[in-house]
Amino acid sequence: MNRDHRPYFIKRAYLKFEKFYTNHFLRPHFESLGRYFIFMRPWNVEIFGSPIEIGNYATFIASSDSKIRLSVWSDKKDAGSIKIGDFCMICPGVRIGSSAGILIDDSCMIASNVYITDSDWHDIYNRIDTGKTAPVRIEKNVWIGDSAIICKGVTIGENSIIGAGAVVVNQIPANVIAAGNPAKVVKSLDSKEKFTTRAKWFAEPDKLFKEFNLWEKAVLKENTLMHWLRYLLFPKKGD
Repeated sequence: MNRDHRPYFIKRAYLKFEKFYTNHFLRPHFESLGRYFIFMRPWNVEIFGSPIEIGNYATFIASSDSKIRLSVWSDKKDAGSIKIGDFCMICPGVRIGSSAGILIDDSCMIASNVYITDSDWHDIYNRIDTGKTAPVRIEKNVWIGDSAIICKGVTIGENSIIGAGAVVVNQIPANVIAAGNPAKVVKSLDSKEKFTTRAKWFAEPDKLFKEFNLWEKAVLKENTLMHWLRYLLFPKKGD
């Protein structure tokens, strides 16, 4: 689809349904879910176990072919947990599995198909044992690239970037770019540059959402109900 063919009132109804679905079907599975969340296609977000905490201004983008999966399972009482801070963005296909404890701090961006785990899930020799576990900590403003794997016991320092496809098995310091398998530091970030985080994007949330609403109304103003039905039933080249 090259553009959104829905009339404005259909788009608004759809967004309200997404919010209803999130509150009705997902919120009960979370230990906590903060304010101003955005869950796109929340029926493609799968939750297993607890506790799972989600901060304020969370953005989850899921799709039918790339579901987001958050799982907590442990053979030790009160061991596993997932905590995602404020202003974080979780993209399609992200899987996070905890048996020891995973913390994703504020303003982190987790790209599509990333896998984060704090456990081996099976011992090398004893395949019915869960194997080794160690907590994972991803500090503020970290950006993890497409299809990266973050393994048990890892800490990724503030502002750092993990390259696409990287496998992180060792500590990554703050303010660097790491890439490869196993991931190694390939570049240091300029300490003189000022970081603009996702927190700034949401500095005035009411104003931001009002501007989004006005933009959607302007973009979709030419879309009629008949046009939308024609597009759904009889799509044309260029639609």
